[in-house]
Amino acid sequence: MKTTTINLDLTSLRNAYLSGEQTPASVVAHLLQRASEFDHHNIWIHRATEAELAPYLERLQQCEPEDLPLYGIPFAVKDNIDVAGMPTTAACEAFRYQPETHAAVVEALVEAGAIPLGKTNLDQFATGLVGTRSPEPWGACRNSINPDYVSGGSSAGSAVAVALGLASFSLGTDTAGSGRVPAAFNNLIGLKPTLGRISVRGVVPACQSLDCVSIFARSADQARDVLAVASAPDAKDSWQKTPPTGRTPLPQNFRFGVPADHQLVFDNDDVKKLFERSLVALEALGGERIEVDFAPFLEAARLLYEGPWVTERYLATQPLIDKHPEALLPVTYDIISQGSAPSAADAFAAQYRLQALKGSADTMMGQVDVMITPTTPGIYTLAELEAEPISRNSRLGIYTNFMNLLDYSAVAVPGGYLANGLPLGCTLFADAFQDEALLSLAARLHPQAVDQVGALTDLLDSPEFEATEGTIDVLVCGAHLSGLPLNHQLTERKGVLVQTTETSSAYRMYVLDGGPPFRPGLIRDTEAGSPLPVEIWRLPADQFGSFVAGIPAPLGIGKVELADGRWVSGFICEPIGLEGAKEITSLGGWRGYLASI
Repeated sequence: MKTTTINLDLTSLRNAYLSGEQTPASVVAHLLQRASEFDHHNIWIHRATEAELAPYLERLQQCEPEDLPLYGIPFAVKDNIDVAGMPTTAACEAFRYQPETHAAVVEALVEAGAIPLGKTNLDQFATGLVGTRSPEPWGACRNSINPDYVSGGSSAGSAVAVALGLASFSLGTDTAGSGRVPAAFNNLIGLKPTLGRISVRGVVPACQSLDCVSIFARSADQARDVLAVASAPDAKDSWQKTPPTGRTPLPQNFRFGVPADHQLVFDNDDVKKLFERSLVALEALGGERIEVDFAPFLEAARLLYEGPWVTERYLATQPLIDKHPEALLPVTYDIISQGSAPSAADAFAAQYRLQALKGSADTMMGQVDVMITPTTPGIYTLAELEAEPISRNSRLGIYTNFMNLLDYSAVAVPGGYLANGLPLGCTLFADAFQDEALLSLAARLHPQAVDQVGALTDLLDSPEFEATEGTIDVLVCGAHLSGLPLNHQLTERKGVLVQTTETSSAYRMYVLDGGPPFRPGLIRDTEAGSPLPVEIWRLPADQFGSFVAGIPAPLGIGKVELADGRWVSGFICEPIGLEGAKEITSLGGWRGYLASI
């Protein structure tokens, strides 16, 4: 008899805790019981025991839900990421060890109140995109919606656990697509953050220079909330990167790049139609479709396994593979052992080629705001994969293998269902550290395709949100308005228009003496002011200083009150600037004045 499910949505769970309807202990007990009903899916390598979970629950008894951002939130961890007191195997029994400390990312999540429920199944040593390359006693992880199909890998169990309602979110890793392919096959959001965004200390390396921790989530806003905690700075991780001060905001009317038709690969017309639906949905959200030459991306993808980067996989497992090769699955051994062959000359030649491809790919990226591809060309049954295990696994990486080599951020978004009832989706990607911007777009795209989470009947709750990280909003009221002479000072700095609105009724406007260009002066007057039309532009934070430096006296940047009560940074005028100025408040703002002359 199956247990009734608890809605594991972060907001729903927090509300249940606040109301007293649930406690972390009751949720964990429920999930341990429910997990046993899905043993045939081969989700777990190690499911946490009550004794292992007790310390987490005891700590939460001393806290309130308001104290911790992830209070009582259950999550699953791919078994190549350390959880203190739980074994790490990477799906290889001979590799098993018992870590004494958490991986840095697990530590950050636990500190925020999250509860690790166990270690999930994967393609051995994270080498595969199918989820079937796990030996007994664990075996192939099965798709959450139809167990006759592959789950996707290598982060197989992590995706299936979330899709079946056994965890609110999960951690995977993504070197070649392992955090995106399983998301597509199980109707989830799969975030592959910027390389180096999340600490990899305590993660079993596959390719150390390319590994990143990924996040499986029910919706884009929840992936964003988990990312905010998971990306805590880790001074002990030499691979972690500090985010830049500025991020490029995504315009309301954005351009999205699509590979040329002859460069798109689909297993059948059903997959092609589903992808076309995603393109049409993006257009409905304000996007303009731009065809790009995808050749450099495809060539970079081939470098991952055909080039010397496979040597990194060999280095990560060398002691075991040299002394006990029989401990690895034959397919895993065949792939990794090839890494002993490339020379230093091969490595440098490949690096040179990659650098050239990166230049070409970045040129393509410069033509658009975001790129979109299918996540995979299709999905396979377990029987189909068994018949062609190597070629079909490789085929699943066509649109994923290049991402970390070229240093892009990416998110897999559900795109609907095929005629066979299996889900597939698309992947949005952009420059490094555009993670939040991609998730913001994914939050709008996701509900256009599906209305349920994973394999559950839970209705999708995907609220829209703005990605403001690394940006500064600035109010303009005169020559910087759209289409006017100084607007280029904003657009040249990658500024985007986010709102056309009005000030509160506490402002007056004047035409300042001098020019051209003629400039307005905005003065606060709570007794004799009027609402005035303005625009809000969003700038990368690292561009704000140079913009402000070019503003001549008596103008400057201060705080301006909007009609809705918000205060934003915007143009104001020093009182001395009103000498010789003409008031134009009654004309309804700067455009009204221009129309009157």
